Amino acid sequence: MRKLIFSMTVALLLCANTFAAVTIRYYNKDSVDHKFSVKMNGSTKSVEFGKSRTATTTIQGSDKTAKIMTKCGEIEVKDGAKIEIKNGCIKIL
Repeated sequence: MRKLIFSMTVALLLCANTFAAVTIRYYNKDSVDHKFSVKMNGSTKSVEFGKSRTATTTIQGSDKTAKIMTKCGEIEVKDGAKIEIKNGCIKIL
């Protein structure tokens, strides 16, 4: 019985990591949409931020952190982060 409970616990922990994602609350002060490259666990994806708005976006992946490439450099964001976009640069709030 203990082996069954242990096996189920390990399976649940592995599944929880499989469905990881990074959700970001953002405020884009720019009057243009931005599309940035994102690195997450060795994979490259893209994320879009709509112009002149406050919204939430989710980057699907297998981690709770992501690196967003901007013209001002690489920014690492964690799940639940709040950011501000101004002049194409990201600032974590």
